[in-house]
Amino acid sequence: MIVTFGEIMLRLAPTGYLRLTQTKQLEMTFGGGEANVAVSLANYGKEARFVSGLPDNDIGAACKGELRRWGVDISKIVTRPGRIGIYFCEKGASQRPSKVTYDRADSVVSKLGPDDFNWDEILEGAEWFHFTGITPALSDSMAAATLAACKAAKAKGIQVSCDLNYRKKLWSKEKAGKVMAELMPYVDVLIANEEDAADVFGIYAKATDITKGEISLDGYRSVAEQLVDRFRVKKVAITLRESISASCNNWSALLYDGKELYVSKKYTMQIVDRVGGGDSFGGGLIYALTEGYGCQEALEFAVAASCLKHSVEGDFNAVSVSEVAALAGGDGSGRVQR
Repeated sequence: MIVTFGEIMLRLAPTGYLRLTQTKQLEMTFGGGEANVAVSLANYGKEARFVSGLPDNDIGAACKGELRRWGVDISKIVTRPGRIGIYFCEKGASQRPSKVTYDRADSVVSKLGPDDFNWDEILEGAEWFHFTGITPALSDSMAAATLAACKAAKAKGIQVSCDLNYRKKLWSKEKAGKVMAELMPYVDVLIANEEDAADVFGIYAKATDITKGEISLDGYRSVAEQLVDRFRVKKVAITLRESISASCNNWSALLYDGKELYVSKKYTMQIVDRVGGGDSFGGGLIYALTEGYGCQEALEFAVAASCLKHSVEGDFNAVSVSEVAALAGGDGSGRVQR
């Protein structure tokens, strides 16, 4: 079983590519980093448990029902009076970027702390625990809860993964660096995007300009090596997005195991919905590693899974193992399957 821990939010979005200032209706779905990973894993046939906090009202019930529909274990979600966090998602196109507006202050989960979770019970039978940098950023009490979870997982010999996922709207770079450094001793697999290591730990990739879409593999190899040296994590995975426009990105990743650097193939994607792209990479990587894939094969599976997610509406990656395997194996034609 894989356990993930974090916030799930109500996602409200205009249809198509309308802006919030244009639309008269908003489509309601749900999404959040760790929940997205749990859905991917459950969809691939793994036993996945999502741990969070939700309001004890109809919105909370609808959220739990959606997670249950995807096969995610919701038995350890804490319910309390209060509200769910909301984010408004405006999809970009061409040179207009996607835009996310948050309304998440004082959500139920942000008010929870270590005493609200029985980690010995939650982690019983688990082989993997996953969280992101968003969870400890929600509040000091949730940072303490995340630390307690990591300690409990390590005491049980459970593999721990973390996606840095820096969010400047939640905390400063200085606080993120301090809190995340306290969690790193418990992490086995560290996942980041092109900017996370710089934002959180001040580790920059040389010869790289994210805005211009210029990515240096040598620069990111150095980033991965420094992360391993500083925190003694076993593996570092970094996704590499080259933004040609909001509609077209190049997508690849690297994986470093402390000795060897593995680099994936590169995909040119025409984007339908990019929210959840990094989470789908994390879900694919965890699936592949828990299934015993080698480093190169696991990396290719994760990148292919994430590539496909960019073609799927919503936060959740509604693709199968066979679809991911086909793309990873070289079938990217998009021809109709009959």
